[in-house]
Amino acid sequence: MGKITKYLNQLIIGNVFDSPEILDMYAVDRSVLKVKPKFVAFPESTEDIRKLMRFFNQIAAKEIPVSVTVRGAGLDEGGADLSSGLIISTEKLNRMLEIDPRDRLVRVQAGITLKELNTALSVSGLTIPIGGHDNDTIGGLISNCPSDLYAKKYGGIRNYVERLEVVLTNGECLQTTRLKKYAVAKKAAEKTFEGTIYRKMSKVLKEKADLIDEIKRDNHDLAGYPMVTKILRREALDLMPLFFGAQGTLGVISEVILRAEPMKRHPERLVVTFKELSSALRFLDVIKKMSPRELNLCDLKIIQEARETGKNLDGVIRKLEDGFVVFASFDERGKTCLKRIAGIRDSFPRTAKFIFESPENLPVLNEFENSLTSYLNFAKNGERVPVLTDFYLPASNLDSFLKDLKILEDKLDLEMALYGSYNSSIYNLRPKFDLNDSNFNRKVATFLRAGAYIIDRQGGVLTGGTPEGRLKAVVTNTEMQEPQKNLYTEIKQIFDPNNVMNPDVKMGASSKYTLTHFRDTALPRIIT
Repeated sequence: MGKITKYLNQLIIGNVFDSPEILDMYAVDRSVLKVKPKFVAFPESTEDIRKLMRFFNQIAAKEIPVSVTVRGAGLDEGGADLSSGLIISTEKLNRMLEIDPRDRLVRVQAGITLKELNTALSVSGLTIPIGGHDNDTIGGLISNCPSDLYAKKYGGIRNYVERLEVVLTNGECLQTTRLKKYAVAKKAAEKTFEGTIYRKMSKVLKEKADLIDEIKRDNHDLAGYPMVTKILRREALDLMPLFFGAQGTLGVISEVILRAEPMKRHPERLVVTFKELSSALRFLDVIKKMSPRELNLCDLKIIQEARETGKNLDGVIRKLEDGFVVFASFDERGKTCLKRIAGIRDSFPRTAKFIFESPENLPVLNEFENSLTSYLNFAKNGERVPVLTDFYLPASNLDSFLKDLKILEDKLDLEMALYGSYNSSIYNLRPKFDLNDSNFNRKVATFLRAGAYIIDRQGGVLTGGTPEGRLKAVVTNTEMQEPQKNLYTEIKQIFDPNNVMNPDVKMGASSKYTLTHFRDTALPRIIT
């Protein structure tokens, strides 16, 4: 154990490790990257985080930079929770601190997972309706601000966060709240780092108002800090939106106050297979008007491959060799919606197969819902690494995008099956790559750039569903317009003048660094 590690262990109640075994565990996330940290810290309180930030900010001011990255469950697919310096794991910051069932408010530590929180809330008949991974932490959801499966109907994580406690880079604590003009002026006059942030951000909002209005018009791009458009509303300023999608580059989220919702009834589900995309799209447009909880589209090839893992999906596929599958679920007026759909199914081709939820069809529907996991975690002679994931694609261009995709598929000799949410227009491509191929890095980089090109060509946005992290920044940092890039860089400098917080992510990501840190070993195939 090194001297710095021993000192940090004396400094905080939690633990700091530098043993190779632990560092190796935190050198990977769910992305294609591998970056080995120097230290991994497990703070047990906000005070622990403050002490860690104060120490590393001080040594950075003395020109001894050590990057600091916050990590929740390690599920990021863009490499944003990796670090060559210190990783602050929020694993031990996983408590529900307070709950007010009457006002449906709950205060939690940032490391609590979605499953842990919703399990605790269920006792009071409440829930946070987020269609994310059970192991997503609340802090991670805020930092990545993904467009989850239920986001179109319920608004995503942004719709449920009331306040944040954030540890700033110098160790001060920021409690976000809506402030009127006089309160902002009072804050800005304080001789603290928080006061400096309010003073400088007020100036940015005033001087860059036209640019911020321009950014507001593109509400699909999560690259940079586009939530700057949300912090000033009705002459009241609230810094909280800036931390959505910031990926830990502005501070460490330590506590969160959320507003819960009454629990929803068990959803009614439906699966339909179509031979032609045109019929699937016509059906999707009809279903979308019924406000489904989920409305997903996937290439039938995904189901075909899932069947090879042992899934009993013959009831879904029948004799179709290619085509598309639609999955819909309704947690409000579900039975009524299914009856309406049953009444219009004769207007669709006879080749369309409808499977409505019923006691007899439960096994088929359950198998289908698990088929995507089987597809992603089962790839012979390779791995389905997440490269082109969570991109926005307008429904009107879906057909032409698939035609472009076919050309790209033939050119790169990759089999590409599209899947995603028609509700939110967020899609994914996960072709199989051989990590042991000597040309692996080049092939992935080519796929990323070529895929990004056709997404843009078809009116889509590469960072429409999640921010850029390290991986997508290879594309976004070269394509972003200079005024926008300068604004986001200025925001980063205001919050992190010594460039301590995740400096290699988002605006600071380097194409050369990213492309030389691809891993060459597969991850355990336990989660998607």
